[in-house]
Amino acid sequence: MKTVQQPRNQTSISGKPNTGFLRELFRNRYSYLLVLPAMIYVFIFSYATYPYLLIAFQRFNYQKGLFHSEWIGLENFKFFFSSNDAILVTLNTIKLNVLFLVFVTFFAVVIALLFNEIRNRVFMKFAQTTMIFPSFLSWIIVSYMMYSLFTMDYGIINQVIQAFGGEPVNWYSTAKAWPAILVGMKIWKEAGMASIIYLASIAGIDGSLYESADIDGATRWQKMTRITLPLIAPTIAILTLLNLGKIFYGDFGMIYAIIGDNGVLYPTTDVIDTYVFRALRQIGDPSNAAAVGLFQSTVGLLLVAVANWITRRFFKEGALY
Repeated sequence: MKTVQQPRNQTSISGKPNTGFLRELFRNRYSYLLVLPAMIYVFIFSYATYPYLLIAFQRFNYQKGLFHSEWIGLENFKFFFSSNDAILVTLNTIKLNVLFLVFVTFFAVVIALLFNEIRNRVFMKFAQTTMIFPSFLSWIIVSYMMYSLFTMDYGIINQVIQAFGGEPVNWYSTAKAWPAILVGMKIWKEAGMASIIYLASIAGIDGSLYESADIDGATRWQKMTRITLPLIAPTIAILTLLNLGKIFYGDFGMIYAIIGDNGVLYPTTDVIDTYVFRALRQIGDPSNAAAVGLFQSTVGLLLVAVANWITRRFFKEGALY
């Protein structure tokens, strides 16, 4: 006797949809409901803003709007590229972001490896909380903390230097010292949170590998370097590739909160974002800012694509696609 199959996109007797996607949506409806606000936020502030990229090629007029403003082609890009400071701020942006990427990644991996070796659960929770806490502080609060450390007369750093017989340093007038200071603050604030991702990757490693290593008499150092690190290498590579897309974006919140409008420190700390922000305050033309933002995004996309191509050729497990 022939049986009639029910079409896949019809609903069953119970009223639940039979289609794969709809079934998944219905089954986990409360989970998707929790994600909905984040999805709406991303849609509004990321995808819905794409038409406004046209501003980069216009002399934007608020009264005329997006589709009636004067079209001027690539003229807005001259605002940045013809500037005397374009090369300086571009090099500063790349240099600082490369330092941030290398050192934050290195310390995040080290912290994750150390967390993995802790056996006391109470100390583990305390250590994780301590390392993650700085991530929840705003850069404004951090800037005041740094001022108490580096101010000329009452700063803790200068008091320590004087206690050992040295001369106090006017840190806020010493431009060459600030790349190292900013990297140190970036590590302190973000490495703890970044280590959670690597720790989660370590937690997914098959425990039988460590048991086999124990039988073979491997030390903890050997298990860390021969098992843990190679197996989390794809995660490190993928996160590094994703961060390469932001290498032309300076951490505006960090640098502007700490450096502000201190022109003495611009030679080593002025980045594209802070430069454009100052220019936007003075000129008030959003088209120039949009042009620079489009330039940053385009270069970031190309860097990710090229880096992913190289990674796929030599380390396929670490490629994004």
